Amino acid sequence: MIFGPVPLAKAEGAVLAHSLETAGGRLRKGRVLSADDVTALSDAGHDQVIVARLEPGDVGEDAAAARLAAALVPDPEAQGLTRDAAFTGRANLRAGGPGVLALDPAAIAAVNAIDPGITLATLPEWQRVATGMMVATVKIIAYAVAEDALARAEDAARGAIRRVAPVLATAELIVTDLKGAEVGRDDKGVRSIEGRLKALGVELSRLRTVRHEAGAVTAALAEVEADLALILTASATSDAADVGPGGLVAAGGELIRFGMPVDPGNLLFLGRLGERPVIGLPGCARSPALNGADWVLERVVCGIDVTASDIAGMGVGGLLTEIPTRPQPRERRRAAPASETSG
Repeated sequence: MIFGPVPLAKAEGAVLAHSLETAGGRLRKGRVLSADDVTALSDAGHDQVIVARLEPGDVGEDAAAARLAAALVPDPEAQGLTRDAAFTGRANLRAGGPGVLALDPAAIAAVNAIDPGITLATLPEWQRVATGMMVATVKIIAYAVAEDALARAEDAARGAIRRVAPVLATAELIVTDLKGAEVGRDDKGVRSIEGRLKALGVELSRLRTVRHEAGAVTAALAEVEADLALILTASATSDAADVGPGGLVAAGGELIRFGMPVDPGNLLFLGRLGERPVIGLPGCARSPALNGADWVLERVVCGIDVTASDIAGMGVGGLLTEIPTRPQPRERRRAAPASETSG
């Protein structure tokens, strides 16, 4: 591609690089200049314009963006994604339904290393998505790219992104209370948890309140029939032998991990009872704000095996936004300087 100023007499058929005003209206950048456009620019007093001129072997921005998007998502139905039509060198990819986003980070990095004019941006790996949400965008930042560079990008990109749909359909929530008092679905914390499940297409099929005792949790787990069991304890889980995880182990379950390097969300535990996943929710799950439990819940619902090592690896990026209602914020309130408290 040749880029730069040219005499107006040689501009026909070139791509206008910067928008310009004429008596008949604004000619926008990216427009392929016609003979009438050249006349209008001349009447407006221009004797040269900055343009891009494609050379043999170049692919225009929209065609290039569409080709790369098609390489990324060759089978939209199987990959759970949709492709928007390319415009101004951009082609967006969207989620075809709820789930989480699976990526090949090495492939995406390879695409972006081929040519500075070829760019691909995505949401973070394992981000929860909803129907119609933009999950990635291809942007050709020049007006054209070389065919050989585009072909290499297509090869690197093939199948590098997909949506993993939920595979679990129902969940039961066991809530412990120090006195065994009934907790209803109108409880703020229960509503927050139910909202998370609904966003993934999961029904909260049963809510049970039991006393804050390991034996009560064990008995409740034995009666769970849903695909997923969630436990929300009245008091924070402080140890792998505490009420929630202790009740799981006593029921014959496996404790996969207690604690996670994500804040808020440190006090989560993850386990399994037979083939049924069991998640012990941290107290911050009572708030709708993002916390570590979301990262585990979303993957588990989508059938992704979450290991202790996976959770241990969540520390990078795991410092999330502080929740104002938390009883113990990360930083103590600093005393005001004397100048602010005097007089």
